[in-house]
Amino acid sequence: MEFTKLSAPSLKELFIKQLETMILSGKLPIGEKLPSERELAISMQVSRAVVNTGISEMARKGFLMIKPRVGTFVADYRRNGTMETLISIMNYNGGILRDAEIRSILELRIALDSLAVELCVPKITNDEIAILKDYVKQMKESDSPKMASELAFRFQHELAFLSGNTLLPLIFSSFKVPILSLWERFYLLYGLESLYKNTVILCDCIEQRDAKKAVECMTTAINDTIYGSRQIYY
Repeated sequence: MEFTKLSAPSLKELFIKQLETMILSGKLPIGEKLPSERELAISMQVSRAVVNTGISEMARKGFLMIKPRVGTFVADYRRNGTMETLISIMNYNGGILRDAEIRSILELRIALDSLAVELCVPKITNDEIAILKDYVKQMKESDSPKMASELAFRFQHELAFLSGNTLLPLIFSSFKVPILSLWERFYLLYGLESLYKNTVILCDCIEQRDAKKAVECMTTAINDTIYGSRQIYY
């Protein structure tokens, strides 16, 4: 039996986690001014270097706003956040997305996946279709929610890459963590067969070079997850 190597979080990671928890819980409200770096270092018993790098990272993630010669303030992360902010929210919620975030991701997927299909289908080759079909085949043979979800992601990411739009696969990759969590939940609720069926139908439409039907099938499946009989809200 193999055991995974354990690693302790760094002081910077602990500093960030504590501040994120205080912000997300409301203990540090939006607009609140933080104590100085020196005061934070003394209060939390860490070096100023830890505080400085931690604050810089939290500002990059949209949790804090640094105003030179004025101070550091809690930012409105709902307006200024990034995908890393969403992942921090997931971690705070025990790895679970809230209903509004689930709906938002699925609605965005409709737009991005539709564009990928419409750009991809007119020029896709038989060899490229074979790559997509191989992901579908592996998915059918997978034996865990994690593996099936990973293969569903690879299928969609390949589709985004084949679209020829250089930004689509990058955008899709940035959503990998929350998207995988949603696919795993879908698998646990409705089984591998449902996840596989949605993907194989889309693949068949692409193989038939029917972009309109592919978009319709994909949109119907995602809308069913948002509003219909196969919702994945918590």
